[in-house]
Amino acid sequence: MKKIVYIVLLFCPLIATAQNYTLEQCIEMSLTNSYDIKNSHIDYEMADQTKKEAFTKYFPSVSASGVAFRSNEYLIDETVDLSMVGSILTSIGMGAIVPSIPSSIPIQKIKDGVVGMVSATQPIFAGGQIINGNKLARVGRDVSELNISLTENDVIMKTEEYFWDIVSLTEKLKTLDAVTEQLDELHKTVVAAVDAGVTRQNDLLRVELQQQNIESSRIKVENGIKVYKLLLRNQTGASEDSFDISISEFPVVRDPEAFYLSPEEGVNDRIETQLLGKGVEAARLQNKITVGKYMPTIAAGAGYMYHNVLERDVDMGVVFGTVSIPLSSWWEGSHAIKAQKLNKEKAENQLQNMRELMSVDIESKWNQLTEAYQQTLIAQKSIESATENLHNLKDYYNAGTVSLTDMLEAQTLLQQNRDQYVDSCTDYYMKLTTYLQSTGRRSSSEVTFQK
Repeated sequence: MKKIVYIVLLFCPLIATAQNYTLEQCIEMSLTNSYDIKNSHIDYEMADQTKKEAFTKYFPSVSASGVAFRSNEYLIDETVDLSMVGSILTSIGMGAIVPSIPSSIPIQKIKDGVVGMVSATQPIFAGGQIINGNKLARVGRDVSELNISLTENDVIMKTEEYFWDIVSLTEKLKTLDAVTEQLDELHKTVVAAVDAGVTRQNDLLRVELQQQNIESSRIKVENGIKVYKLLLRNQTGASEDSFDISISEFPVVRDPEAFYLSPEEGVNDRIETQLLGKGVEAARLQNKITVGKYMPTIAAGAGYMYHNVLERDVDMGVVFGTVSIPLSSWWEGSHAIKAQKLNKEKAENQLQNMRELMSVDIESKWNQLTEAYQQTLIAQKSIESATENLHNLKDYYNAGTVSLTDMLEAQTLLQQNRDQYVDSCTDYYMKLTTYLQSTGRRSSSEVTFQK
């Protein structure tokens, strides 16, 4: 007895570590651990750094340069001819000193030295390229932020798909348990009838064959649950080997009218619409930047220079201004500007076209959602009818007025209708998430589990 107690105590910690997760928890974990989302955040950080880089263009550009040199020859190595000096002195009566004057003088200068310069240039007018470049960088960062939301939607959709697959198969396993229990009772009844000689051995074989079919289905369902749990565990990044989901029963399937949003509102709230709008904005800014490239640019600057190439220290400060007019590029620029205008027009057309297509898409997803809801209602009624049918056939079978085959068929029909109801419910939940995301919302978990 003590050994049994010790064994139970030994396994208690293992049982306690089992962790069951709700759909909301699974989604939260997936959003936290998804590598796709992490990479989307990295893209956002990169776009933010690009925006900050563009902002630096508002400030002066500072540069410094320095040169130190030594030559094996003088840079200035010339001879000055003084013969003309003697002629001039003779002509003015000073010929006596001519013999003391050399005929030429060698000049050798600059064999080594140091030159250094620091300058700062402040752009004053650049055709709007700096301002529009900053706006374009800001658009790029906004696009990266919207892409994070799109990636999150994809992760949510995949997480819900795995979650509801597990729920669906778990519910089907419950149905198989109920059918197994009924078949076990029926098997006992048929065995007693065979032993009493009331029915044939063939009826017993039919019951056992049905039991074997159910057992075969159970193996497939259990294996399916294992596979989807592994997929969901990988999706969420859960580390527990005993990973499982937490849901006692299906949440109430609510009338989709509670979630309806007009296509016009849905299109405006949709992430894709915002992305296309950013594309139009980017095309407009690109057009302005292209125009700015062919406009005059004006800058002002100041600098400081030092050198000692003349064997003495020399330093000086300078101020300067520059004006650059790309005269020869205007012809080329006119075509580049027209091309950018066409690109802007193309982006605007694409936005309008996609708005119309998204409106159709929202209508289509709404129709699919309402159809899925109607299917759940039909499946629920079918279960009630199949249950009543099986109950009646049991009474008839016990009274000997119907065959065993009829009752087994009724049992199979009930199982099929229960499975159909489970499939209809899970399909409804997935269609709900699809519809919500198509109208700018996120997940069915935000509304499905509300009381």
